[in-house]
Amino acid sequence: MKSVGIVVEYNPLHNGHLYHLNESKKAANADCVIAVMSGQFLQRGEPAIVPKNIRTKMALQAGADLVIELPYAFSAQHATYFAKGAVSILHSLECSALCFGSEDGDINRFTKFLDHKKRQQSLIDQEVKQMIAQGMSYPTAYSKALSQVIGLQDEFDITRPNNILGIQYIEAIDYFKSSIKPLTIKRIAADYHDETIDHTSIASATAIRKVLSTTNQELYNQYVPSSTSLELNNYLQTTKLFHSWEAYFHLLKYKCLTASAYELNNIYEAVEGLELRVLQKIKQASSFEQLMNEVKTKRYTWTRIQRLLTHILTNTSKDQMSEYLNDGHVLYIRLLGMTEKGKEYIRLKKKNLSIPIYHNVNQQNQHDLLLDVKATNTYASVLSSGLQNDLMKTEFSQYPILYQSTSKSFLKV
Repeated sequence: MKSVGIVVEYNPLHNGHLYHLNESKKAANADCVIAVMSGQFLQRGEPAIVPKNIRTKMALQAGADLVIELPYAFSAQHATYFAKGAVSILHSLECSALCFGSEDGDINRFTKFLDHKKRQQSLIDQEVKQMIAQGMSYPTAYSKALSQVIGLQDEFDITRPNNILGIQYIEAIDYFKSSIKPLTIKRIAADYHDETIDHTSIASATAIRKVLSTTNQELYNQYVPSSTSLELNNYLQTTKLFHSWEAYFHLLKYKCLTASAYELNNIYEAVEGLELRVLQKIKQASSFEQLMNEVKTKRYTWTRIQRLLTHILTNTSKDQMSEYLNDGHVLYIRLLGMTEKGKEYIRLKKKNLSIPIYHNVNQQNQHDLLLDVKATNTYASVLSSGLQNDLMKTEFSQYPILYQSTSKSFLKV
């Protein structure tokens, strides 16, 4: 059975994502779509607006056959580990192809760029080091060094976020010596960070989240599949909120103000005294946005700071992260959802797997799933006590979510 992997966050799933899913299946001539999806916290260091079980249902209704969780250790991460984690999972599942959306849309340009990069790697590293020493953030320094050394900026824009991720996916495929075939499709209409809504059917997830935070929530309906709209509305009616950093600010402040300097320094991504800057600024801050504006510098990007704050919130230490990162090799496959076709794919591939498949949390796998469970417990903390318990129970009893694509209905486990 031929499969195509896609790496997603679905925050939330919108029409652009639906286009990517359908076009990926066509481009790979695939029978089965495997979506590797971030859990409760995302790559940019922020909580997903709705939890992973709701986003799994969105993915299955949109056409994914398997939804696999990208573990917390890899999801709230910089692009290199984010990509390695996703590719590690797809490689373990013997996935045929990986198709990513990009601003460029031409896989040959990616491979040409990477050929140049390999030949010039030592010079690129030297340039990056010098730029960081001058106070530049790593992402900016890296992009600038690539452009200056390789000199292909007119042909290939390395500053675009999905182009950057695409490069990381291809490098991860090479890292694992995988037979996965990299494919890309050009993103349509809205840019990744575009905050505006127009009158087409495509808007960025950023723009949709902005609308969701206002009173005009019905405005987003034309930009998302009807199944996404229904899931979002149901979640809002039940919980009275969409998750955002502001909802967690009081918990973050409590964590920072009650932790010792040693404890904060032991948190993953706490480097060069950044955690002390956070501690200094959070004392006077009255909102998450105010804190971020106070902490942000030329050297530390908004995303980098948010990831540190996420790890403070979940109390994730450097030692823990080192264990679970495992040189980029994911230790397990967490199956969140599947269709009949996805179930058949797992049946065919299971005997060749070198790592275990987990559904729910139990005594045998609770150590492996520790960071994911902590992430869910933290994520649930802003809900009322009854809803907190319900969400935390999903980790132990509700996966995988089964979807029958023929009848378009969810089945009870």
